[in-house]
Amino acid sequence: MNAMNSILSKAKTEKNGLAGIALDSYGSTDDSVAFVHKDSLSENHPPSPGDLHAAEQGIYFRDGHRRIDFVLVFEEEDPGSKKSKKKKKKAVESGEVKEKSPEEKNDQYRKKFLNNLRKAGCEMEEEISSTGKKTITYIKVFASWDVLCYYAEELNFRAPLQAHPNPSENWSAKLLESLHIPNMMDQEVPNKPLDYYTCVFKKSKLDKFLGSENRDTFFSNTQRHRIVYEILATTPYGKRKRAEIGIDRLIDEGAFQAAYPLHDGSWKKPSHSLPAEQLNRRQVLYDYWARWGCWYKYQPLDHIREYFGEKIGIYFAWLGLYTAWLLPASIVGLMVFLYGVLSISTNTPAREVCNSGGDFVMCPLCDENIGCAYWNLSDTCTQAKIAYLFDHPGTVFFAIFMSFWAVTFLEYWKRKNASLAHHWDVMDFEEEEERPRPQFAAMAPSMEKNPVTGIKEPHFPDEDRFKRMMAGAVIIIFMMVMVLIFVLGVIMYRVLISIPLFQSVMFRAQASNIANMSGACVNLILIMASGIVYQKIAEKLTEWEMHRTQTEHEDSYTFKVFIFQFVNFYSSIFYIAFFKGRFVGYPGHYNRFFGLRNEACGQGGCLVELAQQLAVIMIGKQVINNAQEIIVPKIKNYLQRREVAKGMEKSTEPARWEEDYQLIENEGLFEEYLEMVIQFGFITIFVAAFPLAPLFALLNNWVEIRLDAHKFVCEVRRSVSERAQDIGVWFNILDALVQLAVISNAFIIAVTSEFLPRLLYKYEKNWNLDGYVNFTLAYSPPGSMSQECRYKEFRDRDGSFSLFYWRLLAIRLGFVILFEHVVFFISRLIDIMVPDIPESLEIKIKRERYLAKQALQDQEHIMEAMKEEKQAMVGGLAGVGEEDEGGDDDYAVTTQGRKAATTRMDAGNVYLSVPTADV
Repeated sequence: MNAMNSILSKAKTEKNGLAGIALDSYGSTDDSVAFVHKDSLSENHPPSPGDLHAAEQGIYFRDGHRRIDFVLVFEEEDPGSKKSKKKKKKAVESGEVKEKSPEEKNDQYRKKFLNNLRKAGCEMEEEISSTGKKTITYIKVFASWDVLCYYAEELNFRAPLQAHPNPSENWSAKLLESLHIPNMMDQEVPNKPLDYYTCVFKKSKLDKFLGSENRDTFFSNTQRHRIVYEILATTPYGKRKRAEIGIDRLIDEGAFQAAYPLHDGSWKKPSHSLPAEQLNRRQVLYDYWARWGCWYKYQPLDHIREYFGEKIGIYFAWLGLYTAWLLPASIVGLMVFLYGVLSISTNTPAREVCNSGGDFVMCPLCDENIGCAYWNLSDTCTQAKIAYLFDHPGTVFFAIFMSFWAVTFLEYWKRKNASLAHHWDVMDFEEEEERPRPQFAAMAPSMEKNPVTGIKEPHFPDEDRFKRMMAGAVIIIFMMVMVLIFVLGVIMYRVLISIPLFQSVMFRAQASNIANMSGACVNLILIMASGIVYQKIAEKLTEWEMHRTQTEHEDSYTFKVFIFQFVNFYSSIFYIAFFKGRFVGYPGHYNRFFGLRNEACGQGGCLVELAQQLAVIMIGKQVINNAQEIIVPKIKNYLQRREVAKGMEKSTEPARWEEDYQLIENEGLFEEYLEMVIQFGFITIFVAAFPLAPLFALLNNWVEIRLDAHKFVCEVRRSVSERAQDIGVWFNILDALVQLAVISNAFIIAVTSEFLPRLLYKYEKNWNLDGYVNFTLAYSPPGSMSQECRYKEFRDRDGSFSLFYWRLLAIRLGFVILFEHVVFFISRLIDIMVPDIPESLEIKIKRERYLAKQALQDQEHIMEAMKEEKQAMVGGLAGVGEEDEGGDDDYAVTTQGRKAATTRMDAGNVYLSVPTADV
């Protein structure tokens, strides 16, 4: 017995003295070990010292001990207000007094809902603020310890077993350090979160987790928010048959106006001097991330994840990496553009156009009978020079470069994502059984038994959902047809507006540019307007389809919106790149549409028009979106603050829950991802026509990160943290855009650019391109026009295609096939050569496996010693098998997602978070 006591005493001493077994330093692969003393840890996410004054900041109950986990807000009109009296009078006159008014129904719903919350174990405290015209009631919600433990097991929370240092790792910092260059992007952010080995939480094994002796701080704020939101989302307020469940439906019905977790105090620094270590988390994020002065600094991703959760943390990690990768693309694109500027004087075709004088009389760009005149090719000297800036051999190289850039970027994002997922303990994150969406539960017509869990839950028939999805698909197709009609309308606008411009002597030289630029602006307005309308329709359609889980709902909504926005933003650009000017015909045999001649490319060629269209839509969209993100939140904030502050005493400083209610609602990340993915399409699919696209994207993203950071920290209510291991379906969309970009750039170079015609002319006619302009201009067929004129085509005198045209067509098709095969092949090689998981991370994973096995062996020795002592105590009174059924098998090693086996000896259980199915 003494031997057993000594073993247990030793194990207990080790447990209390150090936080678990010896650990290797994070990011290190050597044999050195590091221990973190348990006394230095107060919770799995240590609170900022600024939380010591949190009671004064209003994030605690009046007793100063219970922390506010959630706030519910509802508003009631003052009975004596004019609006309330008018409603009562109207109800009396209409004879509706016998029936319950909406206000009475909402009051009944609230009472039942709050009563059910109390039954679920939530504690509440009420604060009332009267503004004269209405009364605002704030209900502070606190989850007790037992409730937290119960839901932590239900939601498969992970709890810390061991802690180790969390050093920053950044390849650019290492590179600058090796080159002995000062790193101005680096900054020391205070209160950096520690890194942990974790396992699935089990209340029965509570004493094995770090910080378990302090119940107030064991669960982090974000974990408490998730638990309380789960309770709020699943608590009924009426009849379950009617699916009257959840806070979200209560907000939709007007029973509550808002439900939100509190921010950790104000984002503004106190007026008196305070050490950085004593700032609250929100102030740290503002001071070291959300300020405009931090635009060139590394993002504190661990702090973002700690405050907002993994989902938002991964978004900013992706956006930061994407922006960093835009830097080399921008530099190369700028160099390609500057090459065009510097070599424009050596461009023979542009020189020939400018020096042609009256040698080349061009056919009218619209019908003679409506007043369009003949013109000289030399009038387009400026357009010819501009065209060369976007159409020279450098753009071909840049298109190939961007194809490899996009593939490599996605590969390195997968590596970055794997490192973050491992670091944030979500590498193998999967919900065993995703719960139904609260909105689905509120609207489902029936309850049926889940075949997996055997529990009754809201149900919607698959046949009815399929019918609704088909009806939704018809609406989506209709909306896409509407977009194509808009594109057709813009085409007709350009044709009609160009007629009077060509008739005018003053505007004739710039007629095409004016028509194209104004058409692009009209197209941008239609795109932005139709996008807003369609997103509302898509949201309603997705809700109507009744998807069971949040993942299914988000995937369906994302697919709908992206497909529409893809057609909305890119249809006009695809038209200019691949169709405009291809079906015009030739003098005497022009093709017509609604009595108008088909639209031809402008005087500078289709590639210049494509660059103009890209610049207007891409840059215009960025300017509009950034203006919206700057102006709209401030207007909403002003209106919300003015509404809430009505009737309040100016001398009274609002409490924390009142301050947060004055903020605007958090609308999530969908719009942010959509904006960036559309931008990614612009800089990859059509980059051959606009080498400056990555530069404008880079400038926009520097602003975008600050706008998003400032919005999340200062302008919107705090969102409930969500766990995520990647960017979800957006990665599949990005991958599809990369594949499309390769094919699109191949066709732009082959069909729209002058690269291949010039190359073939060099090979067959003249290497210096002398006479190239004259060679590309055909003569109008005899008698087709009032005078002989030239037009840009490879045709003979009778209007039939020349042999050069057919040879060029074969070369174009061959180039497309060769280009996409070579790029796809090299991209595949990059995919193979760049592993999805970095080698250093694989070493860490193997190290963790080794430590887990080592810990298991240590526990086996303890079990064997305990068994020997036990056998010595019972002597020969009973057999070993009868005395201790199960023997050495009476312990279990659990990994993420698996329930722990029930054991009789707690000392024999080992819980380690390792990225393997079994240890």
